[in-house]
Amino acid sequence: MLPGTELLGVGLVAVATVAGAWLARRRPGQRQIWFAAAAGALLIVAGLHLLPDAWAGARAASLWAPLVPITAVAAFTVAGLAARAGCGCRAHKEQAIGSAAAAALAAHRFLEGAAISLSGSAAVAIALAAHALGEGLAAGALLGAQPRRRVAAWLTLMCVSPVAGAGAADAFAVPDAAEPVLLAVAAGILLQAAWMSMRTAFGGLRHSRLLLVRPAATTAVAAVITVLAVRGIG
Repeated sequence: MLPGTELLGVGLVAVATVAGAWLARRRPGQRQIWFAAAAGALLIVAGLHLLPDAWAGARAASLWAPLVPITAVAAFTVAGLAARAGCGCRAHKEQAIGSAAAAALAAHRFLEGAAISLSGSAAVAIALAAHALGEGLAAGALLGAQPRRRVAAWLTLMCVSPVAGAGAADAFAVPDAAEPVLLAVAAGILLQAAWMSMRTAFGGLRHSRLLLVRPAATTAVAAVITVLAVRGIG
């Protein structure tokens, strides 16, 4: 069993994740808006959180620092190829990138659970919960076209992975060399998800500048909210 503080922390993260996903699925008619919000959140999570952490972790572990962007670009490319595999239709691409993003977020959550355990700080847990709301919103939008059972399975994985991370941090020491590489992979996948979200949010709106305002504003607001959450973590 995890200590009470750690259980509370991972519990807050789980609740925030489900709340964000529920909000995204509550109004499926606002699909473009949710994808715009997902893009803003994912860009910040990947660009201002995962990649800087991976870079700092690589330097601390005496790894070759350029390995981080190289790994991220490779993950971005592979995720894009996976999204284009199969039928090549938009629905298939969205399902593929949604599943890849959920898997990357679950891996990221494993490390967040470990951070809750290692820090033992309520402030870190609360900041991570605010951060998780944006991630849940992104996951809910990206998984919106998938069956409910599959969405529930991905959300369960995203909620359970912090518990596993906290338990692993209590039981084992995470190798310093592994964390930056995993973070870079997750960042590359999330950047591909952000790009896919952008294309969906702004698709079909190119001929009207007025129609571009709402998704653009949503992307900016989601990015600002996520920046505040990421800065809170830092």
